[in-house]
Amino acid sequence: MSRSFLVVLGDREAIAWVLREQRMAFPATPRAEVAALAADDRLFLYATRGAWRNPTRDRGRIIGTATALSSAQMLDKPVEIAGRTFVSGCDLRIERLVPYPGGLELQPIVEQLSAFPKPEAWSIYLRRPLLALSTSDVNLLDHHLNVLLATRPQALPTYPSATAAGRI
Repeated sequence: MSRSFLVVLGDREAIAWVLREQRMAFPATPRAEVAALAADDRLFLYATRGAWRNPTRDRGRIIGTATALSSAQMLDKPVEIAGRTFVSGCDLRIERLVPYPGGLELQPIVEQLSAFPKPEAWSIYLRRPLLALSTSDVNLLDHHLNVLLATRPQALPTYPSATAAGRI
């Protein structure tokens, strides 16, 4: 049985890498939710308000959907992205993206999501790479997000550095 997660992406270089490579990487810190990730799990890609390096202008937004193609596995060689080292990861199939700079703003619907049991402190739940979502959360996100989504080939060129080759 597949599960659903919010994938928290806090840096534009990391977002570009994930969107371009269709891979997700995780730091060495052990996390139960990363260990629980399995093939066919559904992922909602969330860009934090600081990800684009202008938190006074930008809002935290869900920018796309993906499917995990495997569980998180140790990488043969760690990956460095935006000055951080990641030691495990999985392949993704990114189905759809919202063209940049759009997305579903998370803050206005936090009180409706069971993933945030204390909505007044909702940002604390985003200090991890994955946040488990309930079926009702997924249904609500799909309801709001589906009208914004385009195919990956349509939306990918709108993202800064996402189509650039080589190191970010």
